[in-house]
Amino acid sequence: MIERTLWHPVALAHAVGAQPVAAVLLGEELVLWRDGEGAAHAWADQCPHRGARFSLGRVTDGQLECPYHGWRFQAGGQCTHIPAVPGFTPGARHCARTFDTREAHGMLWVRLAAPEGPALPIHDLPAFAAEAEPRLRKTTSGPYLVQASAPRIIENFLDMAHFGYVHEGWLGSRERPEIPPYEVTPTLHGVKATGCRAWQPRSSIHAESGAQVEYTYEVTAPYAAVLTKQPEPGSTAIDGLWESIAMFVCPVTEETSVAWTRMAMNDFDSPDARLIAFQDTIFGQDQPILESQRPKRLPLAPDAEAHSAADRLSAAYRRYLKQSGIGFGVTA
Repeated sequence: MIERTLWHPVALAHAVGAQPVAAVLLGEELVLWRDGEGAAHAWADQCPHRGARFSLGRVTDGQLECPYHGWRFQAGGQCTHIPAVPGFTPGARHCARTFDTREAHGMLWVRLAAPEGPALPIHDLPAFAAEAEPRLRKTTSGPYLVQASAPRIIENFLDMAHFGYVHEGWLGSRERPEIPPYEVTPTLHGVKATGCRAWQPRSSIHAESGAQVEYTYEVTAPYAAVLTKQPEPGSTAIDGLWESIAMFVCPVTEETSVAWTRMAMNDFDSPDARLIAFQDTIFGQDQPILESQRPKRLPLAPDAEAHSAADRLSAAYRRYLKQSGIGFGVTA
């Protein structure tokens, strides 16, 4: 399954501290924990001894301790200590099952299997690059647990035509629902839409009047996308860097997901709570619609659902998923 070879977000990095945390990715139950050096790890949440959940255990002396019999495991997954037989040296059969783990953009990312070819990067857009870190403020909202498939959530994030109805008075207006034509092109790792324009009464927490706002949307992985907002007249841009919002989705099961929004903003004055509250409001308006959609899994057949010209990015996203061999959270 190609999805197992991709990097997926599973938790906010700061949420994994001194004690183990449970998570689920692609139906795989995980335990997330940090060793004595502070390095993050993601393992199968199952002790190789009697199958107890590691996430019910604890971290002791920088090692993960099983809650059932106190077996301890070091960072590489090897068992180092069995209290009931202290003189025994555990072997290869006593190892925990481990997965690749990385930290990026304030989150922990996990890959369940190594790809045969080059690995898809986690993210490489300018606003989120390392050199932009001190110039754009990074804030994350979520997690949002959603009874919807990951592709449905990403497609909704890419959709501007719902602004005037789902986000009326915020991101759109029923009186001005038109979406002018825009361009969609394939990229090395997804698809990109430029010249996306929509009239918005309140495009950000600072907006005091309506404006025609221009966005660029980019799908950077099957379950990740970024919108980049063109600076409005009179606003301050930083050396050509546009503010961006990323939607990162963890596919928990075929029909349930956890989502986060990662913001790269030219706003160092507003408190985190205010920035996050705005995103909470927007996602809170989307969630009941997402959970109402049928089928829950995104249909990829061209004639499965009706389309309009405003849906050209959605159609391109579906083609990209199909061409990439994605099968989790979709129907053929």
